[in-house]
Amino acid sequence: MKTLSSSAAGWEAYTCSRSPEMRERLLLQYMPLVRRIAGRMLGTLPRNVRLDDLISAGVVGLLSCLDSFDPSLGIRFETFAMNRIRGAMVDSLRELDWVPRSIRQKARLLEKNIEALLQELGRTPQDGEVADRLGVPLDEYYDMLDDVNVTTLLSLDDTFHNARGDSSSIADMAMDRESPSSQERLEEQELRELLVHRLKNLPEQEKLVVALYYYEELTLKEIGDILNLTESRVSQIHSKAILNLRSGVHVSMSN
Repeated sequence: MKTLSSSAAGWEAYTCSRSPEMRERLLLQYMPLVRRIAGRMLGTLPRNVRLDDLISAGVVGLLSCLDSFDPSLGIRFETFAMNRIRGAMVDSLRELDWVPRSIRQKARLLEKNIEALLQELGRTPQDGEVADRLGVPLDEYYDMLDDVNVTTLLSLDDTFHNARGDSSSIADMAMDRESPSSQERLEEQELRELLVHRLKNLPEQEKLVVALYYYEELTLKEIGDILNLTESRVSQIHSKAILNLRSGVHVSMSN
C-alpha cells in the first residue's frame, strides 16, 4: 500500500476528501511513531504494563490527530501528533489507576517539601537539602525519587492556580480546541512561559536529562550511556527535574 505524501498538498487532499482509504494509509504510515512513543514510555513503567496496551491507546490518539490536523498550521504532522499520542497513552494508564496510593503520597510529600524549600531559598534546592528537610538519609531520598518516577507521567491533569484564582493545567497546552477563547490562549501562554522559565533555571544536569528525554527522545538507558550514569541515577534526576518544574510553577502562579 502506498504511503500518503506528508506534504501540505497531500494533507490538504485528505482534509478535503476524508477518504477512508487515505485515512487507512495515513494510519499505517504513522504507526511506527506510535510504537516508538510506546517503547520509550514502557521503559519508565512497571513491568505489569504491556506494550500492546500502550500501542492500542496510542492508536486512538493517532486517529484523533488524523481527524483534527490542519496542514495550514505550517508544522509537521509528527510534531502535532506526538504529545497527543503520548497523552492518549497517559490517559489509559490513569484510567487503570495502577499507581499505588503510597507512591502518590510520596510524590505529594516530595513536591510539597521541594516547593517549600524553593520559596525559602529562592532557588532550586540541592538533593542534600531536600533529604535534610525530609529527615531521611540521602540514599533513602534517592529511593523515593526512584519510586515516584512513574507518577510524573500522570501529572498532566493537575491544576495550577494563579494569584487571580484562575487555573490552568499542563494538559491545557496540548488540548485540541476548535476555537480557543482569548482568555484560554492567555492562560496557556502564561503557563508555557512559566514552564520555560523554570526549565532554564533547573540545575544543568536536570536540564540536560529533560532535554535528552523529551526533545531528543532518548531512553533513560541511552541518556545514562551518554552521561556515564546508571539508568537508575538518570531516573532519579528525571524525577527531581519534574518535581522541581512543578513546584516552581506552583510557586510562581500563587504569587
